Amino acid sequence: MRDEGRLWVSAGVASECGPRAENQDFAGVYLGTEIERAGRGMVAALADGVSGGKGGRIAAELAVASLLDGYFTQSDTIGVAAAVNRVMAPYNRWLSAMGRSEAMAHCATTFTTLVLRGRRAHVCHVGDSRAWLLRDGHLSQITKDHTHSHPDRRHILLRALGLEEELRLDHHEIALAEHDRLLLTSDGVHGVLSARKIEKILSQRQSAEADAQALATAALDAGGQDNASALVLDVVSLPAMGHDAIAGDLARLPILPPPEAGESVDGFRLESILSDGRYTRLFRATDTADGAEVVIKFPKPTLLSESGARSAFTRELLIGSRVSSPFVGGAIPVSLERQTRLYGVQPFYDGQTLEERMKAPIALDEALGIAVGLTRAVAALHRQGIIHRDIKPENVILPREGGLKLVDLGVARLPRIEDFTGDEIPGTPSYLAPEMFSGEAGSEESDQFALGVTLWRLFARVWPYGEAEAFSRPRFREAAPPSRTRPELPGWLDAVLLRAVAIQPQDRFGDVVELLRALEGGAAVERTPLRKPALIERHPVAFWKGVSALLFAALIAVLVWK
Repeated sequence: MRDEGRLWVSAGVASECGPRAENQDFAGVYLGTEIERAGRGMVAALADGVSGGKGGRIAAELAVASLLDGYFTQSDTIGVAAAVNRVMAPYNRWLSAMGRSEAMAHCATTFTTLVLRGRRAHVCHVGDSRAWLLRDGHLSQITKDHTHSHPDRRHILLRALGLEEELRLDHHEIALAEHDRLLLTSDGVHGVLSARKIEKILSQRQSAEADAQALATAALDAGGQDNASALVLDVVSLPAMGHDAIAGDLARLPILPPPEAGESVDGFRLESILSDGRYTRLFRATDTADGAEVVIKFPKPTLLSESGARSAFTRELLIGSRVSSPFVGGAIPVSLERQTRLYGVQPFYDGQTLEERMKAPIALDEALGIAVGLTRAVAALHRQGIIHRDIKPENVILPREGGLKLVDLGVARLPRIEDFTGDEIPGTPSYLAPEMFSGEAGSEESDQFALGVTLWRLFARVWPYGEAEAFSRPRFREAAPPSRTRPELPGWLDAVLLRAVAIQPQDRFGDVVELLRALEGGAAVERTPLRKPALIERHPVAFWKGVSALLFAALIAVLVWK
């Protein structure tokens, strides 16, 4: 899989005192070291000291400082919310106790923090400071104010740091996307500026620092009488998706019976059924959010175990989003907020499968191009330690605009990832290598065998060892050269295909890259129309039998003449 990306953001903070005598807001950001970002992530926080008590500025500043100092000392084996709570709960108890003293009577502060870890943002919140998300030009409020519901009493806090001895933090989790903008504001900003005005300022997409300052300034210019603070985080890049994270997301989704054409699921309009297999049902669909054509795959829970279904969809999403190759099909992640059941979304490739294409004759030159592209697809997977395990013409798409896509990655074998159970090891009998019938779970050698069978069918239009029925085992014996059924095939291609489908794994190519070189090397000299091979090349036994018969006839003629 391609190199791991990294989590990186651009941050900007602005805090203006306004007409108040003292600025009781405090905001801070810590982007962390490379090691800290990989383990615990990045942290931003904003606190607004309650003006009705003493020490509001102290309460706010110490709240942010306590989090930034203590969060990165927590074990990265516990969740973000638990780590934040472990740091802030003792501080809350201390602040609550100080609020009963003369020096800091009734001190309290709102508190909202953003923790960015992996491909997720975690929001922990108490009080009426707010967290926001700007995505695709639309601003949404993440947090809910802990204030009195009556319009005339909305300035009264029901929860904040220091108001109660026991800390109660709200926790929200968001799946991030690159170019997201995250925002924290004190009520001196959002109490004056409407959500529409905030959205307009953030949508200007200046630097994070400039837009944070623009928000604070706009609040004061609009007549704000409070401190005005804003903290902006721009998501620049995200790490590649990990298996555990994807599996965790999909584990919460129910597995339901597959829908029918004409229905809509989570904003995807299911136009028509593309295939209805034993374990899954595929639809051509339209994403009503942007009009894009996609393919959606639903599991069939009555035939595939729950663990098998989740494992398959996790693998397909992981590989499709991380393997960078023009010859391997992709995957489209769906946000946690949108997806309500288990399914997978893929790009729609307008074309036909290789199986469909092979129903009509394929010129040798075109077949060579398909063979090279498919072998490159398998090589791209193998470079990342991924074994496809179900290479066959039905899983190869030939888009109308050209090229090739190897799809159906849900049964792939991944390095260091738990495999399917024994009775769910995938594959199609006619393409399975001999060793897989003896318990092999899939290897580069078995992938090469399936690729070889696919290419054999592409060039010779038959199976090297015959077509096997489901749940049956082919008879593996020495295969006749593919030119036996298609005489115009060159001798070098006979040798390549015979080696790729060798019965013993050690007799095959060392890897598919070696197979690719053999195909490309032979194709380079076979781009012109080929002569029909001589009879001695096509049928050497018949040739020598004919020669012997002619010699015998000549001998008889000579004896008679004598």
